[in-house]
Formats: sequence, C-alpha cells, structure tokens
Amino acid sequence: MIRVCVADDQTLVRQGIRHLLELSPEVTVTSEAADGDEALAVLRDDPPDVLLLDLRMPRRDGIATLTAMRERNITVPTLVLTTFDDDELVLRALRAGASGYLLKDVTLDQVVGAIRALARGGTLVQPALTERLLQATRRLPDPDEIRDLPPQPLTDREQDVLRLLAGGYANREIADALHLAEGTVKNHVSSLLAKLGVRDRTRAVLKALHHGLLPDPPPDR
Repeated sequence: MIRVCVADDQTLVRQGIRHLLELSPEVTVTSEAADGDEALAVLRDDPPDVLLLDLRMPRRDGIATLTAMRERNITVPTLVLTTFDDDELVLRALRAGASGYLLKDVTLDQVVGAIRALARGGTLVQPALTERLLQATRRLPDPDEIRDLPPQPLTDREQDVLRLLAGGYANREIADALHLAEGTVKNHVSSLLAKLGVRDRTRAVLKALHHGLLPDPPPDR
C-alpha cells in the first residue's frame, strides 16, 4: 500500500482527492495539509511515500515547500497537481525538486499511475503537455543547468532509457522493458545524467525535452 499526503488549501479539493484515491486498492491517504507549513510538519512527523502538492497555497506555497524540503534534506517524492495555466510554475517546481506533475483534470487511473511511478523511484512528465512545457521553457530566463551547454550525444540504448524515464518508469521496470539487468540500467542512468549535465532524473527529462531529445511521447504503461 502506497501512503500519500494530500497538500491543497481547498478543503473540497483535498476531500475529493482523498475519496477518489481511496477507491484504489494500491493507495491510502494517511494525511492532509492545507498549506506548505502543514505539509512540512507531516513530512517531519509521519512521512508518506508520496506527497501530492498544490502550487498555489497561502503562507508557504508549493515552490517554497519544495525549496524547504530540499534545504531540510526531505526526500519524499513529490507530485505537483496543477492547472492548464501554471506551466511556468510547473517548471519552477520541477527545478525545485518535484518528481513530476499532472493536471487536475486527469483521471483516477492517471493519478494512481503517477503515484505508483514516483513511489518506485520514477519521474512523471505528462506527455500531453510536452509542447506547452517546451514553450514555457523558451519563455523563461533560466540560469540553471537546463539551459546550460548542449548535452553530449547519447547512444541508442541511452535514448531508450531516457524515453522510459520520461514515461515515469523506475529502474526495475526499465530493466524489464529493455531486457537488461537492473545494474546495467543504473549505469545507463548515471551516464545519462553525466552527459546531460544534470543531477537528477527529473532535470534529465526536462533538459532532454528542451534539446529535442524526446520527439515522441513516452511508451504507454
């Protein structure tokens, strides 16, 4: 069972997400938070397996919460739930440490699939918003590594691994899909991070999107 905390300032939204997730046999909502401060308290006292985080909240918003998590070395995978108009905030959230994002109009199956992916150590970049994400990336001044030097060329196998990373697959699932040993996949992921000049899987997917290394949608799960 995957333990989830839902952080959203709207009570009705939190309750709706809780009730939906409780329809899944894979997920249990163990806590709720109305803002970033409450979320940080939950992460300290009863850390879940995955945090579902809204971006626009009073007091401490989603970006500030992610920043505080990084400063406090809190490594709970975080899935941002956002709306169509929040592309730039999503980019900021991913840079701040979020492991993925979804729009709030997704289906229960999509949310559960994303939670499952993050709980297994994967990332989730929603294919339907890839073009919007790229447009937002071009609009934003970006001092970090996403707009740094172009990546080194990737091998065909590294391209395969990268596409599966973008689909939210964890190392074990990539190994199964590509008929490789899990240790070999870990080596490919390490090589990808080095060639892309980034420090984690989420930034690897973002930079790959920016440089056109993921022209096709990731495979369906």
